[in-house]
Amino acid sequence: MQLLAMLTMLIDHLGKEFFENQMGWRIIGRIAFPIYAYLIVRGYQITKNKKKYLLRLLIIALLSQYPYMYGLEISGINVVGAFVICILAMMIIDQVNRIYISVIVVLISSCILEFFKFDYGVYALLLILIYRYSKQNLMIGLHIALNIVFIFYKNWAIQFFSIAPTIAIVYMPHLLKWIEEIRIPRWLWRSFYPVHLSIIAILLFILK
Repeated sequence: MQLLAMLTMLIDHLGKEFFENQMGWRIIGRIAFPIYAYLIVRGYQITKNKKKYLLRLLIIALLSQYPYMYGLEISGINVVGAFVICILAMMIIDQVNRIYISVIVVLISSCILEFFKFDYGVYALLLILIYRYSKQNLMIGLHIALNIVFIFYKNWAIQFFSIAPTIAIVYMPHLLKWIEEIRIPRWLWRSFYPVHLSIIAILLFILK
């Protein structure tokens, strides 16, 4: 799944910057984010040290910020930064284990993600919460509902293509287990986001 996430994200970013009028690139790119969100949840669940896991993501987010802004020509904070907020929210929710505090945490996290213009914003948090806390048989319906809301909220009609990975997670666990056996070196997985954004930024600088 890591390899698929990396490839589809690269396709998405190349399409955004160099093939703006060819929608197929962006449609394929919709596959990337749900996979990353799912892998973030999986990593959070299996890690032995959540604080170190959070710190690694924070470092990646900081290293990625300038390439993200220049390479994708976007203001705001990159998606790994959004994942940091999401993990902090999950850590608090899991620790306090009280519904009313969990609701407050989600609301505060949502406001932070939207106000500071994190990539994917509150969508990132809600999808991660779906993967973390909902039963598997509800995931697809909740993801579809989330996409419907964001059609009206942010006009994200293309985001409907992102439902494909969730369908795979629910209905093709054996296939996913086989795919997960394809191991990507840790250094490549952790460095891919900032490095590929840096390469895109350099290409844009040269071409301009």
